[in-house]
This record gives sequence, C-alpha cells and structure tokens, in this order.
Amino acid sequence: MVRVLMRLEGLCVALLSAAAYYTLHLNWAAFFVFLLAPDIAMAGYRVNPRVGAMVYNLAHSYFLPTGILAAGWWQQSPLLLQVGLIWSAHIGFDRAMGFGLKYPTAFQDTHFQRL
Repeated sequence: MVRVLMRLEGLCVALLSAAAYYTLHLNWAAFFVFLLAPDIAMAGYRVNPRVGAMVYNLAHSYFLPTGILAAGWWQQSPLLLQVGLIWSAHIGFDRAMGFGLKYPTAFQDTHFQRL
C-alpha cells in the first residue's frame, strides 16, 4: 500500500505541475523538450554508484525545484517558474512510474523497490 500511495503522490505532483504550467500560459514545446533534462544526472554513475546516487538524488528530490519555484514566485519570473514546474513534473512523473531515489549500492536499488 505504501508504494501505491507514493506513486499516487508523484502523479498528483506531476498533474499539479502541468496544471500550473497551463494556467501560467508557459511554452509547451519547452516543457516537452526539457522534461527529461533532470535525467542527465545519471551521468554521475559513470564515476561510481556512490557519486551517481548522490547526483541523481540531488536532481530528483523536490527541494531544488521548490526553491526555484519560490524564487520565481517571489521575483515574478516566468523563466524560474517554468524551470521549477518542469523539474517538479519530471520528479512527480518518475515517482508515479515507480522510479525512486537511489541507494549508493547500485542504480537499481531505490527507496521504492529494486528495479
């Protein structure tokens, strides 16, 4: 039941991010072009699993996009709002699909399950 709740939570974040993106009339071409950009963080695994997990988890936790969204709201910056919403949508979609934060043992070891 925990996995189901976590996946639903991710789906809610992804849908709310997309709804906010729509409401702000932001560029959908940019949304789809940059939606997978946080996955560049997987390159950290070329160094070793420990570095890979650290870089991947940094790019796939909500605190950075939340900070960017707060700054975008505070500064009334459409660009920062766009980046934060795309990033949070990516994380939400990943979680909805069952991809979790990584343990330093291997890429397949996540807080959801072993992939």
